[in-house]
Amino acid sequence: MSTLENDVVIVTGASRGLGRAMVDRFADEGARVVLTARDESRMEDIAAELPSDSLVVPADVRDSDAVERVIDRTIEKFGHIDTLVNNAGVSQLGMHDSRNHIVDIADDDWDTILEVNLKGVFLFTRAALPHMYEQGRGNVVNISSGLGRRAAPGAAAYVSSKWGLEGLTQTAALESDEYGVNANALDPGGRVDTDIWAHLPDEEREQILDPDVMNDAAVLLAAQGPDGVTGESMTATEWEKRLG
Repeated sequence: MSTLENDVVIVTGASRGLGRAMVDRFADEGARVVLTARDESRMEDIAAELPSDSLVVPADVRDSDAVERVIDRTIEKFGHIDTLVNNAGVSQLGMHDSRNHIVDIADDDWDTILEVNLKGVFLFTRAALPHMYEQGRGNVVNISSGLGRRAAPGAAAYVSSKWGLEGLTQTAALESDEYGVNANALDPGGRVDTDIWAHLPDEEREQILDPDVMNDAAVLLAAQGPDGVTGESMTATEWEKRLG
């Protein structure tokens, strides 16, 4: 039997990059995967190639009604939720191929980054936790960054969003422990070859991490039971050592 046989895993930001890689791996491990992002046609193409049952529900993670619809559709089709992977994220570098110091950050850019990277995690977590509490088990995996623990010039909005995500993860862990639900943060451990770094020359992109860098750690976190590690934040390599 595969590691996650018949588990139900929701992945936000599932249409590309790290999310796409995790979707493929979860499905290979036997999980039934719910793909959510804004690009429905891209997700449908991905789902058509998966070896396990899946569900595509397009949504903007900033829209609470859309988020609730993802959760409702998941429960309608599969009956429960085992793991929520909050992966959707944006950065100013990814949006504009540049970084801006605080004095030059536009209101709209600040709002977009905080709403996708932090509010979206809150909305999905708030919607999924009651179902996990009812069944007495579950895992919330929040995709963080090294910039969730340190700062960098020109990345104030992204840093703020990821520091907030780290605090939200720890709070969710404290509140959920009595219900058998684990909440942890997973950091790829460096720059990953995704759209955020598309502006880099080919020779530099060859030196950064592949999008599947978190797959092993994500599976280990999703496989945890009610007595699992919770409230922690580590790189993929550190998680593999801790749980492998």
